[in-house]
Amino acid sequence: MGASTCAAPQGAATEIEDRPVAEGASVTLSERAANHIRNFLTKRGKGLGIKLGVRTSGCSGMAYKLEFADVEDPEDHKFECLGVTVYVDPKSLAYLAGTELDFVREGLNEGFKFNNPNVKNACGCGESFNV
Repeated sequence: MGASTCAAPQGAATEIEDRPVAEGASVTLSERAANHIRNFLTKRGKGLGIKLGVRTSGCSGMAYKLEFADVEDPEDHKFECLGVTVYVDPKSLAYLAGTELDFVREGLNEGFKFNNPNVKNACGCGESFNV
């Protein structure tokens, strides 16, 4: 199952937090991730989509944030992907540009996996990274 490029945000900055971001930088969702998010939003009964971000945390410096978006923040970059609206805050876009969000099942475990080409190192537990 491949990924689909989400529609690029309008007027994307070329540099955020001193990190270059390519014009039209975007994220992708795999079909599995999009299906899972759509199903969960339907069961939840509310929500505009999901919001992706990063925060300072962990032994490697940064960790991913994934939450429901119930209110649209006008500063966020908005992507439409496979029927799912994805919001990314401006500071996080520099670290998430080019990332594919997938939903994987490994044995009895299942969950979202960030395939981020910007990651230089990750901690052993897989919960944090640096770029």
